[in-house]
Amino acid sequence: MNVITTPLEGLLILEPKVHADDRGYFFESYNMQVLANASGYDTPFVQDNQARSVKNVLRGLHYQNHPTPQAKLIRVLEGAIWDVAVDIRKNSPTYKQWFGLELSAENKRQLLIPHGFAHGYAVLTETSEVFYKCDNFYNKSAEGGIFYSDPEIGVEWKINLSDAIISGKDQNQPLFKEAVNSF
Repeated sequence: MNVITTPLEGLLILEPKVHADDRGYFFESYNMQVLANASGYDTPFVQDNQARSVKNVLRGLHYQNHPTPQAKLIRVLEGAIWDVAVDIRKNSPTYKQWFGLELSAENKRQLLIPHGFAHGYAVLTETSEVFYKCDNFYNKSAEGGIFYSDPEIGVEWKINLSDAIISGKDQNQPLFKEAVNSF
């Protein structure tokens, strides 16, 4: 597995070694020991989530506060998304900065999002199926969120926001400066 660092400390891009031949392909999408050796991240994942969405769906920006923060390992099984992580760690040199990249079934890249990041994505293809692992269980009372188009952060979503399909919950998330953030 190739581990690529990003400008935001702890946020990692993972590229699996794909073995392809005339039958198709095979790759190991997750191996805790390999990930720990390559990145130092050795916390086991305890919950898997999967979401199917249509083009222009925008989900986010979400995170979980203490006492149950969640790290996530995101990958795409079908289609493509523009995946975004925002550093919400108050003592981080990259506080309030965001990083985005395309994750797709074709490129097989994954994004490892550690504790202290808000996460969201926009669907770039007709449909997309996203699968992600979490290192902590969902806890409704720890939910946090930031308004997806907060100008203080300035995320570029790679879709036309006038065409975006956004849940009522995400349309009503607080601005960054008003969000509850325990990081």
